[in-house]
Amino acid sequence: GAFSSFIVYFANNKEGMQTIAYWMMGSFAGAKWETLAVIGPIVVLAVMFFWTQSRMLNLMLLGDESALILGTDLHIYRQIYLLVSSLIVGFVVYAAGMVGFVGLVVPHVIRMLVGTDHKKLIPVSALTGAVFLVIADGLCRVIIPRTELPIGILISLIGAPCFVYLMIKKTYGFGGN
Repeated sequence: GAFSSFIVYFANNKEGMQTIAYWMMGSFAGAKWETLAVIGPIVVLAVMFFWTQSRMLNLMLLGDESALILGTDLHIYRQIYLLVSSLIVGFVVYAAGMVGFVGLVVPHVIRMLVGTDHKKLIPVSALTGAVFLVIADGLCRVIIPRTELPIGILISLIGAPCFVYLMIKKTYGFGGN
């Protein structure tokens, strides 16, 4: 973040600086149907992939020792999941910029409501995250008249306190032991 801010500070292009600033704060203002036609199927396929992997993800909650006792080495699965997650995040950040805390807070809140079974958790989290972003985008368009607040600002104002609350709450374990 500091390096990006340094480059923006010394840039001599006002439009480029504004574009970078919006990308760094996250915004749906530049959304195009052509981009959605590419990103939409990628996101849907990734969610379906993780949904089909719910059994292995549930096994990960037990820990490496338990998984080895049950005959599964989680190392390769962890690498695959990291790769798929990185790809999906890369595509989404390309399209909308850095919209933080949605992927951190929404799944944990949903986990408190529906439990730790990934068969339910993944589709409910994906749907809830999408609805949350649509509502937040609508709010960003009406909070300040005649301008659009970058969605990353609003999401961070909501998400950071929620995430801190989850971290200090003694009865919540983020899905593990």
